[in-house]
Amino acid sequence: MTRALAAFAALAIVAAGPACNKSSSSSATPTTPTATTTTETFNGTATVSGPDIHSFAVASAGQVNVTLTTATPNVPLGLGVGTPNGSACVSVAGGFGIVSAGSTPQLSGVMSPATYCVAVSEANNQTQAVSYTVTVAHP
Repeated sequence: MTRALAAFAALAIVAAGPACNKSSSSSATPTTPTATTTTETFNGTATVSGPDIHSFAVASAGQVNVTLTTATPNVPLGLGVGTPNGSACVSVAGGFGIVSAGSTPQLSGVMSPATYCVAVSEANNQTQAVSYTVTVAHP
């Protein structure tokens, strides 16, 4: 299930005007820059004692996709995206879910430039540690 993540700052869209050209035979076509996407892979172990937290930095406003790609044993885990606060990761609104590993992002949304964190935790009163891999694709 995909959940929208709340952005912390309003995004401003700047409209570019057409370029001036004295020649009537040519026209300028405005182009939109393409944001470079970085994909970070985090491996760890979700234990019964608390979440495993990893930080990442969003360089420019844009789409962030978080995917729990593997869990061994294959059980649902808690997956959250938020802001670091000491040793905790405080989830943004809509930025947490109990998910199963897969290839489709389980959390997705537009985020502003800042340092964020992804937290993976046990769910459903697990009694053993779970090894996992999570990817975060961001601008």
